[in-house]
Amino acid sequence: MSKEAAATVEQLDSLAGVEASQWDALAGSQPFLRHAFLRALETSGCVGGASGWLPMHLVLRRQGRLEGALPLYLKHDSYGEFVFDWSWARAFAARWGRSYYPKLVSAVPFTPVTGPRLMGEATQRQRLLEGALGLARALGVSSWHCLFPSPQQAEELAQAGLLLRRGIQLHWHNEGYASFDHFLAALSRERRKKIRQERRRLFESGVRFEWRSGNEIRETDWHFFNRCYRHTYREHGSTPYLNLEFFLELGRQLSEACLLVLAYRGDKPIAAALNLFDGEALYGRYWGSLEFVPGLHFETCYYQGIAFCIERGLARFEGGAGGEHKLPRGFVPTTTWSAHWFADEDFAGFIKGVLAEEAGQVARVMGALKAHAPFCRGAEGDEH
Repeated sequence: MSKEAAATVEQLDSLAGVEASQWDALAGSQPFLRHAFLRALETSGCVGGASGWLPMHLVLRRQGRLEGALPLYLKHDSYGEFVFDWSWARAFAARWGRSYYPKLVSAVPFTPVTGPRLMGEATQRQRLLEGALGLARALGVSSWHCLFPSPQQAEELAQAGLLLRRGIQLHWHNEGYASFDHFLAALSRERRKKIRQERRRLFESGVRFEWRSGNEIRETDWHFFNRCYRHTYREHGSTPYLNLEFFLELGRQLSEACLLVLAYRGDKPIAAALNLFDGEALYGRYWGSLEFVPGLHFETCYYQGIAFCIERGLARFEGGAGGEHKLPRGFVPTTTWSAHWFADEDFAGFIKGVLAEEAGQVARVMGALKAHAPFCRGAEGDEH
């Protein structure tokens, strides 16, 4: 009897040659890891070329069948990562006299959402880890960074010798709320009152909302959303990472995982927010508006998302990176992780010390955020 062929690690410069169904079987339900999402980034030019994200994905195949996969990119900067290491790059140049870039990054571009990165069973994950480190050494890059891995995979990477970095995001959790008012009843009287005032003033100004998902989202909606998205980036003096081609492809390939929140004043659309969702969670991603209305941002980006989660029975709402203004609106601090490998052992030791000091600061911030959570400590609706 002949032995079964061994699985081999391959490096790919795009997902064009990967069977979508096989990739998705490894990725699970989270939309950002789906073949359609990552491939749309490639075909739209949001990654590749001069974008700063050069695909170098690793796959593990046995007789043509996909058994493991790792999203992987060569980076010449740190834009669009949401785990900030610009100071590390400056220290490497100043104290070691060497360039930090290029580096390798395993992440979903422009997407600070926790999920699996090494996709496959335990044996396959180990092979992919070895493949990533082997590629990093072969390319002579300074480092490999795995951003927003699941807690289990973060622990696996730590056991393999990578350095863990802790971060904080604010997430909303559904405690079995039957309605938005039921959720508000769990907040302190002061916060409940302020949220109701925000919402009442906005609705009295004539603003209304529509939710669209799946085939309800029209091509004109994507054009409008893109217009809002780009307008808001320009107002903040920033360049948007994504383009209309990406959004249109997302609508063609993954609309069933998209929630578009559209804000109207009368019959005129004035703002929009793009969220993605699966069976567990809603993920807030981008928003934009064409005019300023007090309370419009909070309602479009947060309250409408909370209402959607309650209606659909979703367990949580991940509103994205940053934004302490989420805390008084019912979002609570949640730990995120990243894992880091450095080719230079002395620099790795330096970063280990930096992370140890940073961990204490993060713990203090986490404690302060928890202490200021807006929820009642006693019976529902009571303030103590």
